[in-house]
Amino acid sequence: MATPPSQFLYPSSLRRLSSNPFLLSVHSYNFISPNKGGRGRRRSCFTVKAVSAKPTILVAEKVGEAALDLLRGFANVDCSYDLTQEELCTKISLCDALIVRSGTRVGREVFEYANGRLKVVGRAGVGIDNIDLAAATEHGCLVVNAPTVNTVAAAEHAIALLVAMARNVAAANASLKSGKWQKEKFVGVSLIGKTLAVLGFGKVGSEVARRAKALGMDVIAHDPYALIDRAYAIGVDLVTFDEAIATADFLSLHMPLTPVTSKILNDEAFAKMKRGIRIVNVARGGVVDEEALLRALDDGIVAQAALDVFIEEPPPMGNRLVLHENVVVTPHLGASIDDAQEAVSIEVAEAVIGALKGELSSTTVNAPTVPPEVLSEIAPFLTLAEKLGKMAVQLMGGGSGTISVKVIYASTRSPDDIDTRLLRTMVIKGLIEPVTNLSVNLVNADYVAEQRGLDIIEEQVMLEGSPENPLESIQVQIANVESKFASAISEAGEIRVEGKIRYKAPHLTMVGIFKVDVSLEGSLILCRQVDQPGIIGQVGSILGENNVNVNFLTVGRIAPTKQAVMAIGVDEEPTREALKKIGEITAIEEFVFLKL
Repeated sequence: MATPPSQFLYPSSLRRLSSNPFLLSVHSYNFISPNKGGRGRRRSCFTVKAVSAKPTILVAEKVGEAALDLLRGFANVDCSYDLTQEELCTKISLCDALIVRSGTRVGREVFEYANGRLKVVGRAGVGIDNIDLAAATEHGCLVVNAPTVNTVAAAEHAIALLVAMARNVAAANASLKSGKWQKEKFVGVSLIGKTLAVLGFGKVGSEVARRAKALGMDVIAHDPYALIDRAYAIGVDLVTFDEAIATADFLSLHMPLTPVTSKILNDEAFAKMKRGIRIVNVARGGVVDEEALLRALDDGIVAQAALDVFIEEPPPMGNRLVLHENVVVTPHLGASIDDAQEAVSIEVAEAVIGALKGELSSTTVNAPTVPPEVLSEIAPFLTLAEKLGKMAVQLMGGGSGTISVKVIYASTRSPDDIDTRLLRTMVIKGLIEPVTNLSVNLVNADYVAEQRGLDIIEEQVMLEGSPENPLESIQVQIANVESKFASAISEAGEIRVEGKIRYKAPHLTMVGIFKVDVSLEGSLILCRQVDQPGIIGQVGSILGENNVNVNFLTVGRIAPTKQAVMAIGVDEEPTREALKKIGEITAIEEFVFLKL
């Protein structure tokens, strides 16, 4: 009869211990245990020993050797490339971390198959479109990326395109290789003393500015969140968007693609530019209206363009912009250098290791799990907070230095009974995401706000009454900025918007000094008008003629026949022509369209 080892566990005990994935190595034994009658019965037992305290990291796409060495010094590393979704789901239940690039889809099913063991997903790069963030958060899994190390590579490529365009390098190279010697045809332009406008003064934009200054260029920049101290240190003047595009000899784009920046360079923008302007885009294809750029090139408004990105990538065969003789193109090479790829790998490896150690990285792009009872109570107010933030940032017309944001919560509950972290996060999310490519969450909200020059102040106002609802209203104030809509300015001189939850939905209840009541569904048109009969009908007719459905409308006024603000909720985005017609109504003094 086989004698079992001195230390063994039966299956029920094993199940209790096996919840720790780092500790157990299991071997099974069968032996005969005598019973009282002298007859034996077969029983199973298992030896359990600690074999490793290391986590397991699955690397599903190739990363640099230096990054792998870093990972192997901390964990057991499984490099398995080109996995099918079925193979990935099979492996993932044995892994504590997963590292991917853009080619591996990490969908909800991956997190479900992980059974709670997967602690972190690392994306070697910036984009996270291939990872289901909502599912990751629901399953308590952090997602980290590597957003910083491509900065210099992208900036260098922008400068390379700028110089190549100015000196006709690509065309001259092709001409000479075809057997021609055309010195006169390819006379370029000098960079020294020319004005470069940088649109988007974040990490890449500021690095481009540094290099352009070294080339003797005068540099201006536009970015609603640019820190004036950073710009001043580089020798860059911060200006409005219209001033930037009207002043520039060269324009370099470094803004993310958001609803606010989509096709920001359009026919209207090109019409405000100097004739002969030259444009570089290494940001996102969608920030330029490609058809409008073609027209501007053909009309001579834009002398040349250098493009690394396109709305559709790769562009279709015969793309007129690619084939245009005054356009230099590259196939999205902004970050495509060996050094950058290695650095990206190291950055994501460090973030994954930090996450497994329990550290929170500034590159974390999702929030930890929030207790469901907290979420269910404040969920409507989270939507309200984000939409008020979105409204406020779109009302901003410009500013410099640190921007002061005050969030005021009015409630019948004691301040100790209200956890405002999520609410503050959603306000910051609304302020930041429409104008950047950053993903704001509970983990990184305050860090992102600080980096973008936002000083967030919270204030709670106690009200009398039943504490049935956690909040009565949320108000967002922004100081030290100009406003695109003057009526949004309060008596104290800051942009002010306030909202409440009504009928279980977020409503706008105040703009500046005007009280309104409009549902924050769809988008919003705000008009300041002289309070007189017929204005509502005129605006409604214009919207109706353009197939724009009005879902809500309210008017707040100072007094009869005086100034009033009309807030109109719309389901569709009005055309430029429709908005122009609204602005031409005599009694309307100003208006603004806000995407919510």
